[in-house]
Amino acid sequence: MEQAGLFAPEPSYNALAAVKAALVKRTGLLGIGGAWGGRQLVYRHFIAGFGTDTQKSALMGKGVSVAISEPDVGAHPKLLTTRAVIDGDVVRISGQKAWVSNGPSADAILVFAITAEVAGRKRYGAFLVPRETPGLTLKEMPGFHALRPSCHCGLVLDGCEVSRAAQLGPEDVAYDRMAIGFRDVEDAVGTVALLGGFQYLLPRLGRAGHKGTDEALSLGAIVALIAVYEEAAKAVIASLDEGRLNHTSAALVGLRVLATHIIAEIHTHAARFGLADDAASATMLGDITAVQGIARGPRNARQSRLAAEFFAD
Repeated sequence: MEQAGLFAPEPSYNALAAVKAALVKRTGLLGIGGAWGGRQLVYRHFIAGFGTDTQKSALMGKGVSVAISEPDVGAHPKLLTTRAVIDGDVVRISGQKAWVSNGPSADAILVFAITAEVAGRKRYGAFLVPRETPGLTLKEMPGFHALRPSCHCGLVLDGCEVSRAAQLGPEDVAYDRMAIGFRDVEDAVGTVALLGGFQYLLPRLGRAGHKGTDEALSLGAIVALIAVYEEAAKAVIASLDEGRLNHTSAALVGLRVLATHIIAEIHTHAARFGLADDAASATMLGDITAVQGIARGPRNARQSRLAAEFFAD
């Protein structure tokens, strides 16, 4: 990818999403799209969006991973414990992080850490910690084997020292200003990655026989559903580039629901009529299912809020 120039930042979210979908469709590996897309998303959202000119220049084309979640508590800001103590021009960071995507191949880790507590509320800063920083240890994350060759890791930060110049974005409000918005960005671009997965699977569902047969009707329904999914996903990505993703939040939830329905239809079709390239197709189906299960709790909460907001109006 580096030799092909794919680590240069993409000019828009639309371009980023298109390349990510193409990588998935061509390789049959959702993890390839995830590994590449993760690098691109982190640079575009965090570094280009909140970094200084010096930080943008130094990290362009580099691998930066984001460390927010922690063992056993996830990414909930009330439960995180990693702390950053600011002492003049030096920041000392201590704590543990989990599920750091692309962490094993990162040049630097963007660590979210508590910088203060005001009226019982934790305040957060975000700090760029180079991989070779003394006190920074990478740990394996067992129990998750999908999305290969994409990889994750845990972190132990034992008094890691960085300069104040390593702070990225606003002081004390980094979680609210930077981390929360990133969830929607990830989900929006992720819809197009799933589209690449669906497009990979379609020709492997077999050729339907004469029109009107059960097989043809089943396959035609899947083709139609994916067409609707594609148009909606493109609209969401366009809203992201236009800075109005919040206006399509309901559509983003709808895409997730539609994706679940498409997956079920593909499973049903494969069980009745067969699936070519069984091993590769099974891997893709497994990865798509795994992606749908990530952060299920917060996403279900958002879906429930849509109902509450509808009746509140």
